[in-house]
Amino acid sequence: MPNKVAKLSFWGVRGSTPTVDRATWRYGGNTPCLELITPDGGRLILDCGTGVRILGNRLAAAADKTIDAQILVTHYHWDHIQGIPFFAPLYSPQNKFHFYSFRSEFLGRESLKRVFETQMAHPYFPVDLSAMSATRDFTDIAGGDCFSIGDTRVTACWLNHPQGCLGFRIETPVGTIVYATDNEPGNLEYDRNLRRLAEGADVFVNDAQYTPEQLETHRGWGHSSWREGVRIAESAGVRNLVLFHHDPDSSDKTVDGILRDARGKFENTWAAAEGMVMTLGEDQTDVVIPAGRDGLRREAHFRARVTGFTQEGKAFEEETVIRDLSLHGALIYLDHSPKLQSELQVMMENPGNGDSQRLALRGYVVRIEPGPEKDQVGVGIVFTE
Repeated sequence: MPNKVAKLSFWGVRGSTPTVDRATWRYGGNTPCLELITPDGGRLILDCGTGVRILGNRLAAAADKTIDAQILVTHYHWDHIQGIPFFAPLYSPQNKFHFYSFRSEFLGRESLKRVFETQMAHPYFPVDLSAMSATRDFTDIAGGDCFSIGDTRVTACWLNHPQGCLGFRIETPVGTIVYATDNEPGNLEYDRNLRRLAEGADVFVNDAQYTPEQLETHRGWGHSSWREGVRIAESAGVRNLVLFHHDPDSSDKTVDGILRDARGKFENTWAAAEGMVMTLGEDQTDVVIPAGRDGLRREAHFRARVTGFTQEGKAFEEETVIRDLSLHGALIYLDHSPKLQSELQVMMENPGNGDSQRLALRGYVVRIEPGPEKDQVGVGIVFTE
């Protein structure tokens, strides 16, 4: 039965190169890959960075029937294609994939098919393309093209990026998602393209690899900043801005700061994180943030004072009890409902030193759920420092 929602999942959010260091685990280190399940049950995959491997493993483990998906590839730089040889469903003959991307002036006709062949040619990969037994079709598209996938309408648009890049406007019966990774501001024609692409979008996923200061020293690299994303979001009437393509040298704390700066100008801003899911319905867009890696977990009963901001932006302070504590985070129950991806300060009693010494922690909200008492909410926190 068709869904009445569109579900957008983030499998890879990092730009340029994957990261594996502990400083980037909360937002994630895999390169770009998004998955959209449309209201009529269709599956669109956006880009094939290393995140597509995780998606492929999930699909292969869960599938009891043919996997049939449309794959939109924005461009051919390594970080957007390097997961293709590791996408497990491509090695099963019952599966079907239809790829869309542009004809590169460097590669010619069926550019993406040639990328497949080159990536897996000797001596770069242990097996060649013949190992992929799934049905694969390829369609060349260009900026300005529009086409339908079931009940969903896709419009492609050229973005300002070296060697070319496409942005996609995906219009479903319950809302519009715009995917505009890898674009650099400053070219009037491309800036107008991006503005038109983003018009009235429910979710606008935009490149935010650099801070505004870094952008000034990286002209020509083809990337943008949170400030440019906010400018487009405001002028185009966007409902939710998602900062995407995080720099490999940006730690989680750096991305936290970028998100904080962007939210100061545009409240409905999110920082893309692996495992994040945005669900579009006819009335609203719901966001679920991954809780991150679990550490050693213990039941606890420590009194604490929490300060932060509610979803409406109102400051609050209240006393609570830490009931579930790990080395990475905690579950607390509050009367106030903070915003996902917002920062909380937690002043916790140190049980080993009495009330005179308190442990001051800074946390990041990753989960909101109903609490045990009426009008309470359970708040999952990942401690950041």
